[in-house]
Amino acid sequence: MPPLLDLDDSLLARLNLRRIPGAARYEIIVPEFANIAGDTVGHWATHGRADCDAIIHEHLDGRVERLSYAELDARSRQCARQLAERGVARGDVVAIHTGARIETAITHLAVYKLGAIAATISQLTGPDSLEHILNDSGAVALVTEDSVWASMREVRRRCPKLRHCIVVGAPAGDEEPFSALLEGEATFEPVRTRAEDPTLLIYTSGSTGMPKGVLHGHRILHAYKTSLSLFFNIELQERGLVFWTPADWAWVGGLVDVVYPAWAYGHVIVSSQHRFDPEWALGFMAKHGVTHSLVTPTGLKRMAQVTRPRERWPALRLKTIFTGGEALPGETLGWLNSALGIVCNEGYGTSEVNHMIGNCQALRPIKPGSMGWELPGHVAMLVDETGEPVADGEVGEVVTTDSDPTFFLGYWGRPDLTAAMRLGRWIRTRDLAVRDEDGYYWYRGRNDDLIKSAGYRIGPTEIEEVLLRHPAVAEAAVIGSPDKERGQIVKAFIKLAAGYSPSEPLVKELQGHVRSRLAVYKYPRQIEFVDDFPVTSSGKVSRAELRRREAAGR
Repeated sequence: MPPLLDLDDSLLARLNLRRIPGAARYEIIVPEFANIAGDTVGHWATHGRADCDAIIHEHLDGRVERLSYAELDARSRQCARQLAERGVARGDVVAIHTGARIETAITHLAVYKLGAIAATISQLTGPDSLEHILNDSGAVALVTEDSVWASMREVRRRCPKLRHCIVVGAPAGDEEPFSALLEGEATFEPVRTRAEDPTLLIYTSGSTGMPKGVLHGHRILHAYKTSLSLFFNIELQERGLVFWTPADWAWVGGLVDVVYPAWAYGHVIVSSQHRFDPEWALGFMAKHGVTHSLVTPTGLKRMAQVTRPRERWPALRLKTIFTGGEALPGETLGWLNSALGIVCNEGYGTSEVNHMIGNCQALRPIKPGSMGWELPGHVAMLVDETGEPVADGEVGEVVTTDSDPTFFLGYWGRPDLTAAMRLGRWIRTRDLAVRDEDGYYWYRGRNDDLIKSAGYRIGPTEIEEVLLRHPAVAEAAVIGSPDKERGQIVKAFIKLAAGYSPSEPLVKELQGHVRSRLAVYKYPRQIEFVDDFPVTSSGKVSRAELRRREAAGR
């Protein structure tokens, strides 16, 4: 492997790092006491950025709404006070189901100030998954939006712990309007929290069962500072930056990788709930002067189909894009560098432990197609199935250690799953890679059944369970099928029940059956009808054999 990067004291300070005495490594600085609200918006509201924009939201009708750091901090205090008056206390879970908008920002900050836990829920989530998350988390309050909540209201009847439902838009029955949380004085005194105190609960799919809650503490803000500084090309401390991402604020990529760093360094975040379209995105960034963004490789591949972007949008100020979630093709990187004229740094990690590997063009050249190199302050190793390191050029599983500050607090209510991440002294990712002689990593796929499609993590079991509820389905198995645009797509193999025959209308019916119950990105884009399935020695359907056959067939 190449020698450790030689970082001077000035760069160490910018990267939130310090040298480890007696070791040729660096460590990320995490304070004992931390609070995501107080260390971002709360800080700048009283330290020189009070009148500067913190968030600008463009509504779908074109209206633009903006709040300064002082205004956003005041509204989040009002919200925290109102939630406290409704009985929300330290350690309680508040579910946030409102997308990328100002109300989401206010609610997150309020929850952090309360010492409570924000459970993020994507607006793409279907009613079955929504019900599971609300009940599994034990959420006592839900903040949602009428346009997506209207078709799911019956879910509330099956969530006994959910005491309050607050709606952006038009409430019904005993629901409250979000405006009620912004009444009264902004006099709430934030709870003092430690870096290890829980505060963020993100539900993510695994290879088995329904989505699991990934729990993080307030330290996540500080733990990510090093890697995000690198991914944004060591530019976060410059003034006048504008951030935007099409990534969902319910995921780490949208919230922690973009909103948090924007506020941590006193910048403005621009938001919109407009569905991603490459030409709209380029025009939107030009209109709002966006300089830094996170876009998935799938989104970037779509953007790369746009011709002459700088000529068509001369006001475009875009400098740096961070991407991850799947491999970025070299030709897409070439278009970003040449046609768009920007830096694009790729990062790797998981919701549970993040950013061990990545690129920073300001420090090292990028090898197109690679994941990058081990980032300072992190440990990234490749090991075999016994946990022993493999040589350069050999395929191994990416592992790290539980001392990484980005390592989560554990799966919500599932210590068994947290324990299953361990392989001796290592923390497993289930991702396979190869490291070259220069220390660059190259992705080689998964060693389990998890599907990675367009940056989303999708578990096959929950899709299979929904398919099996359809009367036409006797047996079902779901895998990720290779796809040039998305990396993988969801494919279902189905054995039909007696009395049913394969047909295109039945394919569409089964796809709609899944779309209406789970997140829309989880439906099977391909369905193949089979007479039987390959099985393991224990008699279970072998998804591994289905994946092997699918890859061979393609």
